[in-house]
Amino acid sequence: MNFELSEEQKMIQQSVERFVQENYDLSSRISISSKDPGFSSEYWSSMAELGWLGLTFTEEEGGFGGNQIDTLVLMEQFGKGLVLEPFLANIVLGGGAIKRSESKNLKETIIPSLIDGSLQITLAYAEEQSRFDLNDIATSATEEGDGFILNGKKSMVLNAESADKLIIVARTSGSQTEENGISLFIIDSDSEGVVLQNFPTVDGLRASEISLENVKVSKEGLVGEKDKGFEILQAIANDAILALAAEAVGAMEVLYKDTVEYTQQREQFDHALSDFQVLQHRMVDMFMEYEQCKSLLFRATLETVQDPNMAQRTIHALKHLIGKSGIFVGENAVQLHGGMGVTEELRIGHFFKRLLVIDSQFGNADFHLEKFTNISS
Repeated sequence: MNFELSEEQKMIQQSVERFVQENYDLSSRISISSKDPGFSSEYWSSMAELGWLGLTFTEEEGGFGGNQIDTLVLMEQFGKGLVLEPFLANIVLGGGAIKRSESKNLKETIIPSLIDGSLQITLAYAEEQSRFDLNDIATSATEEGDGFILNGKKSMVLNAESADKLIIVARTSGSQTEENGISLFIIDSDSEGVVLQNFPTVDGLRASEISLENVKVSKEGLVGEKDKGFEILQAIANDAILALAAEAVGAMEVLYKDTVEYTQQREQFDHALSDFQVLQHRMVDMFMEYEQCKSLLFRATLETVQDPNMAQRTIHALKHLIGKSGIFVGENAVQLHGGMGVTEELRIGHFFKRLLVIDSQFGNADFHLEKFTNISS
């Protein structure tokens, strides 16, 4: 496999790296996170102007014809600054659903506005009882007249507070845990019967609990084929795992580099902490975990680009490793910084919290280990 980025991808990487260095020191991030809407609208507009929001859409849709590798380039750099702008919610989740729709009208009305940053969208897929099972959907969509009526609740919906439109995963037929019978619908976030409970998350982002009571949606609001939405949902989840893994790799790089730098400066018994062999071994372990994650991330991403159906087992392995290694690197970074590692004034704790949340999104390490073992090689 060729792990080399193209010249265009290297230029994007450098551009994003420069953006993060110039705009995302810890105090700036805390300031942005503490104000509504929880991210910088100015930065979001800049991302649109730079073409980042259109990278993974086809040229026919107004994008640049990129793929998951381009998302990897962006998200790895975003992870180094814990970027707050809702790229995952808008482009990977919401945009991922729209670009897989068979509706030309839906693509033409939504995608250009996603690319220019004027429209906010997100995917409401998780439910209280479902834990990590994408197929466990209790929210119902009942056919009535020339449309559907939605009823149910959705949990931990990223960026719903700012979203103009919501993509709701609902059940149109079958039992609660059947893969068949799942459909995706797009609705306005201010539709009658939609109630949002918004809250900040531990990693500085925003999420919502959504209640749907007799929400009307026309048949034109159906994203993809009725009852056949699980395949789209699984593909979106895989893209999200790759994006989150790339963000985690970026965060892990910052954690181990900050830890090495700190131990070179901090002295104990007239020696820098980095002189002590036991700590050297610990930091080598951190570096090795980071490198393994990065290698597996490249493999899973390239396999997904070449053949998404063959990549599923590798994606499970990646998410397991990201969860396990992210917690290992975070815990050791905090420990080697001592009490300072958990203070708000030092960025170590912020990165560790983000890695903990990434482990819990779209299935934690244990969940994906079980999935991995159940797929024959």
